[in-house]
Amino acid sequence: MSSAAPAAPNPPIGDVDRSPPIRLMIVDDSPVARSVLARMLGVYRDFEVVHLAGTAHEALDALATIAIDIVLLDVEMPGRTGLDALPEILERGQGARVLVVSSACDEGAEAAVRALALGAADTLPKPGTGRFAGRFSEELAERLRRIGPAVRPGHPVASVRLRPASDGRLACLALGASTGGLHAVTGILKALPAMIGAPILVTQHLPPVFMPFFARQIESACGRTTRVAEEGLALQAEEVVLAPGHAHLALEQQGGRVVVRLDRTPMPSGCVPSVDVMFAAAGEMFGRGALGVVLSGMGRDGLEGARKLVERSGTIFAQDRATSAVWGMPRAVAEAGLASAVLPPSDLARRITNRIEGGTWK
Repeated sequence: MSSAAPAAPNPPIGDVDRSPPIRLMIVDDSPVARSVLARMLGVYRDFEVVHLAGTAHEALDALATIAIDIVLLDVEMPGRTGLDALPEILERGQGARVLVVSSACDEGAEAAVRALALGAADTLPKPGTGRFAGRFSEELAERLRRIGPAVRPGHPVASVRLRPASDGRLACLALGASTGGLHAVTGILKALPAMIGAPILVTQHLPPVFMPFFARQIESACGRTTRVAEEGLALQAEEVVLAPGHAHLALEQQGGRVVVRLDRTPMPSGCVPSVDVMFAAAGEMFGRGALGVVLSGMGRDGLEGARKLVERSGTIFAQDRATSAVWGMPRAVAEAGLASAVLPPSDLARRITNRIEGGTWK
């Protein structure tokens, strides 16, 4: 679901890899699919398939006794579907991530957006019978390495230097996320008060075809009017505006209104849409009233935008490592000393709520 990154090469024979292999569970009702996936991953020394499950119930039982880093989960299974079981798998997994591997997650499929909203770290369409080899094997290994091993509760994390948060009324909330971040975006929006007195901007790395599904998902889950950004759209307090999948979300002043400007300038990160553009625009337009939140995602998109937002006296929060599917974007911001809080999404929502003050947004 996020921009592709080069697959890390398999360690050459004879090299000593001191990192333990990533422990995998494959959950699929098809014995053939389970067997093929297990054989495919068995050729990589940095993976270890430790359990095969034919149903969601078998997977949940196994998670009670087996430590798993990543669960490869099918969607369409008899009885309890993968999507139905996904939240409980995450709860019982004690830090395990979920990669949904299913033919139901083809490009543009609503099931993929639902899986991400429920907490899946990523999704990958399953090829048809007889087409599991070649590029699919490489793509699967790449996705698994990108997600990486689980962060167990209680694991120590490096301390970061926090900067003081700006005070005053919240004027604009901007959320940026990539791999694994859709669930965090939805969770924060659901936890906020119905009236926050400010517009909400969201840049989530997703292809354009997914954006209408994403907008409906947010509107249904959070009860907020949610629009995919269009040129000239005026920002309104309480409404959510999503960056489209083909352009960055920028802003400009038109009289007494702040409106959307779609920016297609290539960014150093290569990301479209880019969190950098949204953060920089929010900082320029709203100054100390701008609050940016960097959520789960690989890479460093958002770092330069966060720097510009902070230079305009705005505030940046970041998701913590333990709850991030991929602690790349939040880590870059935190380690640069730009964040005023590094917390789980539920605590970030509480901090945002504490910032909200009375008054009408203009």
